[in-house]
Amino acid sequence: MSIPFGINLGFAVKRLPAASEWARFVREQLNLELVQFSFDLIDPFMPLNARLALAAQVRQAVRDFGLRIHSAQVGLACYTYNGLLHPDRAGRQAAMEWWKNAVALAAELEVEAVGGPLGAMSVPDAANPSIAARRYQELLDALTEITETARAHGLRAVLVEPTPLRREFPHTIEQAVALQADMRERAAVPIEYVLDIGHALYEPLYGKGASLSAWFEAIGKHIGVLHLQNTDFQSDSHWGFPDPRAEYDVAGFAAQVRAANLTNVPTFLEVFYTFEADDAQVLQNVISSVEHCRSRLAVAA
Repeated sequence: MSIPFGINLGFAVKRLPAASEWARFVREQLNLELVQFSFDLIDPFMPLNARLALAAQVRQAVRDFGLRIHSAQVGLACYTYNGLLHPDRAGRQAAMEWWKNAVALAAELEVEAVGGPLGAMSVPDAANPSIAARRYQELLDALTEITETARAHGLRAVLVEPTPLRREFPHTIEQAVALQADMRERAAVPIEYVLDIGHALYEPLYGKGASLSAWFEAIGKHIGVLHLQNTDFQSDSHWGFPDPRAEYDVAGFAAQVRAANLTNVPTFLEVFYTFEADDAQVLQNVISSVEHCRSRLAVAA
């Protein structure tokens, strides 16, 4: 069976920000139909009139170029903040408002799911077990409210992305399993995971024995999205293909996906580049990265 394959639009930030620009590139240069929207292209905190206007442009571009947006995802900008785990209540409240706007924007983009990493504790909070436990309970409350907002806007699911940082929830398989259990009676819509191979196989945290199979076995039925990147397992690299620093085995990844019966889960290539990098070289690497992954996903079929 074929694996649904698309691209996260994070590569387009600052380079192809207009919907007509990235949509044309995705269709004509990448020959892809499926995309995952990045909130780096439209900030949910943007003034409402501007947000609505830009969302309308996205809907039009999607129609014009025959694309499908699967979901809307936290980008680099929002991820730099502490979000729902901010040490100050005012910071957590602001993050909740951001998420409510993000859900509304996802509905305006006519997608079925919204999500990303939820937040990060401060160093002092993470070092205090009682505060860390309280932050987790507050996160459950926040996630409950986000799922209720998602249901009210007609979304199918909320996507949570595990990260390889000890100050974030969830950052282990065990925490991902626990989060599902803790939210089982609270979630208004299903909570699904965005499993990024660069996160799941991060050796400084999980060791050289880390494997996708362990993640798939534990939370496979809750995985809604897979993120693919080129990585050396020592950093959350998000490199493209080719890259002299590493070459992640995409064919091996596809074989593991099939072995876990996850061929219905969309895989999105998620690559990021420094903003000062040459634009032509960046876009060419996006093209070569898509071709690299597409050919190896097919080889593994």
